Amino acid sequence: MEIGIDSFAAILPDPATGKLPSATDRMAGLLDEVEVADRVGLDVFGIGEHHRAEFLDSAPAIILAAAAARTSQIRLTSAVTVLSAADPVRVFQEFATLDLISKGRAELVVGRGSFGEAYPLFGMDPQDYDELFAEKLALFLKLGETKHPIWKGRFRAALEGQGVYPRPHQPQLPLWIGVGGTPESFARAGTLGLPLMVAIIGGTFARFRPLVDLYREAGSRAGHSPDKLKVGVHAMGFVGETDAATRDAFFPGWAHLTAKIGRERGWSPPSRQQFDAMAGPEGAFLVGAPATVAAKMRHASKTLGDVSRITFQMSTASLETAAMKRSIELLGSEVAPIIRAAQSKA
Repeated sequence: MEIGIDSFAAILPDPATGKLPSATDRMAGLLDEVEVADRVGLDVFGIGEHHRAEFLDSAPAIILAAAAARTSQIRLTSAVTVLSAADPVRVFQEFATLDLISKGRAELVVGRGSFGEAYPLFGMDPQDYDELFAEKLALFLKLGETKHPIWKGRFRAALEGQGVYPRPHQPQLPLWIGVGGTPESFARAGTLGLPLMVAIIGGTFARFRPLVDLYREAGSRAGHSPDKLKVGVHAMGFVGETDAATRDAFFPGWAHLTAKIGRERGWSPPSRQQFDAMAGPEGAFLVGAPATVAAKMRHASKTLGDVSRITFQMSTASLETAAMKRSIELLGSEVAPIIRAAQSKA
């Protein structure tokens, strides 16, 4: 199992003072976090894509390129690229360039996005949500196959053999499909034989098992070998010295952001009881001391049937860079060895 971190470059108020850090300081802290993740031997660091005031990740490829210059081993990925609202040619060029800078460490997770701001911002109709993604995904895959694509679609000017450069360092840019809870999305990823990254930001891991089974069944029907049908999990996570202290540290930032988004979507206000249930033994939050987090990661993998990658969404914690870096250190130095030792015995 690969272990990593996903960040949305969240910029949240200090829970004690209510003061926001400067965007410049938050970005500097984020790059420090990637550097620590590389140093402690984590496998992957992802940067999301949002177009909202709470996040600084509207241009993930630029952040990842800065991270590439400061790291040597860790793989660098989007988490996710909102491909539906983007030009696949430009996305391919950006990540091919990142792959050259990082000497072959670039990846993408592509999806439709859980927020809608990107669609009007870039002149797309949200009603074309699924058709946009299907068409642009097909074009992106074609760009990986040929330097001079011949292609025609509904949402972008036709390509008539123009060269698309640069080409990546790797023979193919690794591509995962990011999904939430839509069965059609799971089935599509399986039919295409592409790795699946499941965003599980609440509830339980068990709730997603039927959808993961649907992905694997669709892949099998399409003739893809089981080893090609990898499953990853993106989950809320934070590691601390004790379960109680870690929950207390993570809760304020999570509650602040969840309440804000919830007001927009008509959700009930988040409660500490709700949070503690999701941080408990059956919940999908990987929040606690190293042994607790490692046990829950193994539980997630068993529940979903051999998970290939788990990434921690830490940036909803409203914590200073030092606390974030300490959590990353614990994930690499204490949690990862437990997981790797268990795998070596399996």
